[in-house]
Amino acid sequence: MFSRRYLPPLPALLSLEAIDRLGTGAAAAESLGLSQGAISHQLKGLEAQLGVQLLILEKQRLRLTPAAKDYVVEVRKALQTLSSASLSLRANPTGGSLNLAILPAFGMHWLAPRLARFAQSHPEVTVNLSTRLRPFSFEGSRFDAAIHYGREDWPGAAFLKLTDEEIIAVTAPDPPDNPPLLQLESRPGDWPRWCAAQGLAAPRMGGMQFDQFATMTQAALHGLGAALLPVFLIERELAEGRLVPLRGGPVRALGSYYLVWPKDLPQRAPLVSFRAWLAADAALTAPAPPASMRAEDGETA
Repeated sequence: MFSRRYLPPLPALLSLEAIDRLGTGAAAAESLGLSQGAISHQLKGLEAQLGVQLLILEKQRLRLTPAAKDYVVEVRKALQTLSSASLSLRANPTGGSLNLAILPAFGMHWLAPRLARFAQSHPEVTVNLSTRLRPFSFEGSRFDAAIHYGREDWPGAAFLKLTDEEIIAVTAPDPPDNPPLLQLESRPGDWPRWCAAQGLAAPRMGGMQFDQFATMTQAALHGLGAALLPVFLIERELAEGRLVPLRGGPVRALGSYYLVWPKDLPQRAPLVSFRAWLAADAALTAPAPPASMRAEDGETA
């Protein structure tokens, strides 16, 4: 936020910058297409608004005070920023940058392959990615949108469902009997749900805990135990036989993945383009439900 009281008129800032650059009122007036009287009026008004002397008349030349010299450096930066922003808007009215908060595993394995296709369809939009593991407040943040796992429970957000999640229990090849159960800190109920789906008794928990899928995957690959992992995350490891199913096939996880954005704030053009494209792509590439889910719904496998 900024104080309008200390936000000078643009013509006054242009006049001050021209005086600093050219050294005389006549040269500044010619550069800006104004009279010397208009330049003088703008500068007197600027001094009155700021309450600071900006100029000294010395041997028929206007010289900036030391404080004004420092000030005009920042003014010139601001004018350049405004000019660049205006040029970018004129050249690319529907484009710009989209700042997106992602979950690391989903961002790398599900979203990243799709971003190349989005870039081909919308070269005017640049997507910037940063990792956030938990919901945050959009107000005051630099993010336009985020990827959320769970339910539609992000306060103040609108939701676009991207995909459900299928999880599968895996180990390294030739596991021992009753391998330790590796756990993700944010999903303490996954192993009991998986055991119930397999008709097994509630498990004895006590294996290693992890805060991200990536490190838990590496632990499973190195034979430290069994892990419940999203299928999209380990497709290559399953295909290459470096991870093998512990028992049964994939089961539906409790949560889903969503694109979320602040519902009460104006939506910028890059977000509108990204959301529309992602909705269409997610619909085209949605996986079929696992056989266990189809059977529960009364469908044939």
